[in-house]
Amino acid sequence: MAKASNKAPKKPKQQARTADAATVPAADQPQDWLARLAGAVRAVGAGEQASPRTAKLMAGGVPKMAQKLVEEAAETAIDAVRGERTGLIDESADLLYNLVVLWCALGVEADEVWAEMDRREALLGMAEKLPKADEGTG
Repeated sequence: MAKASNKAPKKPKQQARTADAATVPAADQPQDWLARLAGAVRAVGAGEQASPRTAKLMAGGVPKMAQKLVEEAAETAIDAVRGERTGLIDESADLLYNLVVLWCALGVEADEVWAEMDRREALLGMAEKLPKADEGTG
């Protein structure tokens, strides 16, 4: 009997898509990319744009979207630990995509997240994770 592996199976990567240089502004900020992605995801949800994978993910509801987000986070972490730079970049893009899909499903706007990042930066000097209530005591 074969022993089961604890390693998550590596999913096959799709061939990278290349964008026409004229369609991608050189000075794009990450917020711009996420805003464009959110717009496209909302268009799929409204039936204004075709994307079978996104439509299927959205049809699965919040639990399915959250599950996919967790899976992509795990795959991102695995590639980081393995030192697989290209895999880390690919999985990070997948992670951000799934996060934006979940935000859209729950009506969260990227600007709300950026406002929280700004608040944390003002409070802590950088937009890091907030300390737990019991940290720093004792």
